[in-house]
Amino acid sequence: MKLIRYGNVGEEKPGLEFEGKWYDMSHLVREYDEDFFAAGGLDKLKGEFDPKLAKEVDQNTRLGAPVHRPGKIICIGLNYRKHAEESGMDVPKEPVVFFKATSSIVGPNDAIEIPKNSKKTDWEVELAVVIGKRANYISEEEAMDYVAGYCLHNDVSEREFQIERGGQWVKGKSCDTFAPLGPYLVTKDEIKDPNNLNLWLTVNGKKVQDGNTNDFIFNVQHVISYLSQFMSLMPGDVISTGTPEGVGFGFKPPVYLKGGDVVELGIEGLGSSRQEVKNYEG
Repeated sequence: MKLIRYGNVGEEKPGLEFEGKWYDMSHLVREYDEDFFAAGGLDKLKGEFDPKLAKEVDQNTRLGAPVHRPGKIICIGLNYRKHAEESGMDVPKEPVVFFKATSSIVGPNDAIEIPKNSKKTDWEVELAVVIGKRANYISEEEAMDYVAGYCLHNDVSEREFQIERGGQWVKGKSCDTFAPLGPYLVTKDEIKDPNNLNLWLTVNGKKVQDGNTNDFIFNVQHVISYLSQFMSLMPGDVISTGTPEGVGFGFKPPVYLKGGDVVELGIEGLGSSRQEVKNYEG
């Protein structure tokens, strides 16, 4: 299944894409949130959905992020070998873990706003994993049992805030609009192998990232198991698994986003998104 949330900001309703059409699911589901996943909502939705009984949704309607208010966005840094090389950093011996504020989440085609005083706003196409049930101290062999599905994520990053201002990376990752998510949450049964997916990103039509998750240092199963040793992974939590080479600060000289730029990105099987870049307006 491909889950969507559609409507104006703050007024999104749960929906579903089926055979190229969008359908409203608000007669069956209140929201795609922690309670939904924890209560086995995916199985219920699969069993009860009937396109003949559902209202079709105009595909010109805005899409919101496919998960409503996840408890956490957990990110893995430097998780592609070639990206670690372009960053001039050693290949990690254990996953590099940081958080991204959930207030940064926007819809897949909403604008990216360059923050006040930003000089180095950058892009990162990433595979995001959505957790389906609570996970604690699980093995890699068990990990996929805890996955609800996957979605596309642009882990927008302000490199000066992240790297040059001291402290943790989170402040360079958490500005408003820095987490366009979606268009869909694609359930895990539709993705044969999350560790072998093509992913790409363009800026103003020029392809700058063109990779595959087979370049992961730590694959999806390892990341889920690893994180579960340190914290409870809750239903609806989002794990963003890192970005391939081709980010702006890896260019020589570096290239960063500016007002008027257009970013487009996609992952095999998970759809694509488009964000226009605008300057902070106060």
